[in-house]
Parts: sequence; C-alpha cells; structure tokens
Amino acid sequence: MSAKVPVGTVCVGQFAGSHGVRGLVKLKSFTSDPAAVASYGPLVDETGGRSFRVTLQGKAKDLFLAKVEGVTSREQAQALAGILLHVDRAALPDTGDEDEFYHADLVGLRAELADGTLYGTVKAIHDFGGGDVLEIRTASGALEMLAFTKACVPLVDVRNGRLVVDLPAVVEAREGQGDGDSEEDGEGEP
Repeated sequence: MSAKVPVGTVCVGQFAGSHGVRGLVKLKSFTSDPAAVASYGPLVDETGGRSFRVTLQGKAKDLFLAKVEGVTSREQAQALAGILLHVDRAALPDTGDEDEFYHADLVGLRAELADGTLYGTVKAIHDFGGGDVLEIRTASGALEMLAFTKACVPLVDVRNGRLVVDLPAVVEAREGQGDGDSEEDGEGEP
C-alpha cells in the first residue's frame, strides 16, 4: 500500500542513504536550484507524520551530504534511505513562467473541453519517461491519461482552477463507445 502524500505539498527531494559514521545523510534534490532543497523550512515525509530539519554539509557526486537534526549515527541515517521529502506548496517561489507549473498546482483543476463542457478533474501527474502525463477522472467516473503537451492541453488557468483539453482522436472515439451496445456482452438476440 502506498503512502498518501500530504495535500498541498510538493516533493523536493529524497534521502539516498548514509555517509560516514557520524550520521550524515545523502540527499537527492529535485528542485531546479538543487541547493534550495534545504531552504524551504522543515521537510516532511510521504505521510506528513515526520518532519526533518536539514543543513547541507557538502556534496558527493550528484548528491548532497546533509546533517539531519536528531540523526547522529550511521544506522539512523541509513534508516532514512528512500524517504521522499515534501514541502508545503506555499513555501515555494512562483515559477515566473506562465507555461511552467508545480504538479501540486494542477491536481484538482477542472478539465474542460474547448466549449467549456466539464470533461473531468485532474487527479495526478505522472512521468513515465516520455514526458508528463495528466491522469484525469472524467465526468463519467473513468480514468483517462492525456499527454501534458500544448496540443492536448492548450490552456492552463491555475488562477481560475481550470485547464482546457483537446482530446486526441483515439480518446474521442473511446468516449463515444459503450452507449448501450449489448450484442457483444451476450445479451442481444441471436
């Protein structure tokens, strides 16, 4: 069972193991300015149940070496390995670019068609290696995955809580199916 990410937070890093015997932790930063990971205040785990105050001490390859308040041994540091670190969205700066968004800003937005018709609600954003993908719970209750590109999502209006989707032909075709065709399910006449 996966942990529930605290609402209104953004994942900014991950503990990646211990370094040395005095409790330093390796920290991978996901922020655009990697050193900023420690500047947003306390970081919380995936559940929001544990809080970490970190101070960067140096670097080892592409990871930071961090001192975590209360962690004084190699064993304690190693026990933190794998923990994803989140920060409250309000602690992060605005992106300054109208075409750049924090994932947390998109989750919950109303997804509309070009004519304003409700299509659904953004449930999550995923990156499976080929670019961001929006997971949308449609008005009918089904889940749909759409590439987060200008072609599929020509307008994002975070301020007004909406985005506009331009459905690819394959999605439009799927949307029109299932409207009472009963012959395929064995209920039709012979």
